[in-house]
Amino acid sequence: MYFLGIDLGSSSIKLAVLDAETEKCIVSISVPDYELEINAPKNGWAEQDPNMWWEHVKDGISKLHTEHGIDIKKISGIGIAYQMHGLVLTDENMTPVRSSIIWCDSRAAVIGDAVYNEIGAEACQEQILGSPGNFTASKLKWVKENQPEIYAKAKHMMLPGDFIAAKLTGVAQTSTSGLSEAALWNFKENRLATEVLDAMGISEEIIPEVVSNFGNQAVIQKEVAQALGLSENVQINYRAGDQPNNALSLNVLNPGEIAATAGTSAVVYGVSNTDDYDANNRINTFLHVNNSSSAKKNGVMVCINGSGILYQWLRKTLSENTKNLIDYNTLNELASQSEVGAKGLRFYPFGNGVERIFNNKPAFSGIDGLNFNIHQKSDLVRAACEGIVFALNYGFEIMRNVGVEGKVVKAGKANLFLNPVFREIFANTTNTTLELYNTSGAEGAARGAAYGFGYFSTLEKAFQGLECLERTEPKASLVEAYQEVYQDWKNQIKINQ
Repeated sequence: MYFLGIDLGSSSIKLAVLDAETEKCIVSISVPDYELEINAPKNGWAEQDPNMWWEHVKDGISKLHTEHGIDIKKISGIGIAYQMHGLVLTDENMTPVRSSIIWCDSRAAVIGDAVYNEIGAEACQEQILGSPGNFTASKLKWVKENQPEIYAKAKHMMLPGDFIAAKLTGVAQTSTSGLSEAALWNFKENRLATEVLDAMGISEEIIPEVVSNFGNQAVIQKEVAQALGLSENVQINYRAGDQPNNALSLNVLNPGEIAATAGTSAVVYGVSNTDDYDANNRINTFLHVNNSSSAKKNGVMVCINGSGILYQWLRKTLSENTKNLIDYNTLNELASQSEVGAKGLRFYPFGNGVERIFNNKPAFSGIDGLNFNIHQKSDLVRAACEGIVFALNYGFEIMRNVGVEGKVVKAGKANLFLNPVFREIFANTTNTTLELYNTSGAEGAARGAAYGFGYFSTLEKAFQGLECLERTEPKASLVEAYQEVYQDWKNQIKINQ
């Protein structure tokens, strides 16, 4: 018996297969073999074609069989993790009526602010623990206002992972945690936030069936199973946004536990059993995957839009041409050739849309303190790594101010955490122990599916095989050095009002 995990990112789609008998991940792949394009028709916009995601998912499932020898007929359940906050609108046949407005698109921030003011700050923070901001609900309102002919064709509003599940099963669904990440969950009364829909003039009819994160959500369509070579009994057993799923993948399930990622965006995500919010809406709270009526579990998150995408930009910019790109190991080596503080060079990684840590206001993005006589490539890369971590720490400070903190941060050994310099900067700037684990979002989704199927009796058992690969402890001398550089970086932040 196998379980398939699908992790739908904005750069790639990862798939992992869990062998239930051995409880080991037996294969993990990424498709396509290039980074997916994000379309930006206008400044501040970011879109992707949901049909492109679906084609790559199908291709990935095929490659599991044809290139890796997996007997995909043995797959019993599927778990889906996905890029959060995206809007997918489909007709009754699950066909998209427009491109997806994805997580880093800024166009709807002003709409979210207007709804926040209409409902009232106190009521919004009490009900949805913040502002509709730039989340999915605001993007839906933007389509209704600006593309009424397209909105009229829409039968279902879904998040990106919901769309992949719908293509597999033919059933439009979303989850309770998905509604919370869309700014459509009333935490006070544990229900759909009809107050937000009413303020936006949106009918509840566009919200699909709501399911729990785990369980038998729907069964694959017969014709889809046949086309993909899957069993006709395959179930969708789990779905969650990528950050709650990353925390799940790292067995971060209880208050005081912290997870981090540094992919296209960078995130610190802590678990809380209280309804935490920041009065200035700089952090966000969602239902965690293991939330229940008897045991409240929320995920409190700080997100920096421009992290891995900054590293990707550096890679392209420092390469001779787009066909002969330097590899990320070379960038990591360059970073190690500079010193703490990058000789006074400061990088501000805010070039991928408005930032939540600045209450959805744009901030200065770029480099400061450049000296043509002393700074080299190595300093530029080092400053970029420091800037990403400093931006995360800025948000981490806000999380701590509302009572969400921990002394150990868990992360998968992937993306920027593959870089020893980045790990050193992170541990000493945040003054936490960084633990790296042998897992991924796709593997976490596969284990979530196995639990949702009923194969594992508890989530703890589903992740008991996690192995800590290495730890980076903060050192007093480096903590002091990085704190000095961080404070200088922080003092130079420029926010557009």
